[in-house]
Amino acid sequence: MATFLITYHGGGGMPESAEAREQMMAAFQAWAASVGDAMIDPGSPLGPRKIVTSDGVSDAAAADTLGGYTLISADSLDAVDAVKGHPFVGGGGTLQVSQAVSP
Repeated sequence: MATFLITYHGGGGMPESAEAREQMMAAFQAWAASVGDAMIDPGSPLGPRKIVTSDGVSDAAAADTLGGYTLISADSLDAVDAVKGHPFVGGGGTLQVSQAVSP
């Protein structure tokens, strides 16, 4: 089985109200349960970040933000089937699925 990194982009961030955050978490947990044994790491939202280049270190622009990640295992890039029903997509965000390539 291969490992796939799912990265979260856009989506507007965490809801302001506690009730909306609880609903969002419940929807994510239901999705994670539907993935079953393929779940390696449910991941986490990501906070403040910096960009490091050969020119130095700078703050990340809002357009460059990555909102979170999840790791799953699957036989092929058909792992995208597991994320089609992800609640983050339903909330206006996008998900990128990338295979981790082992040497």
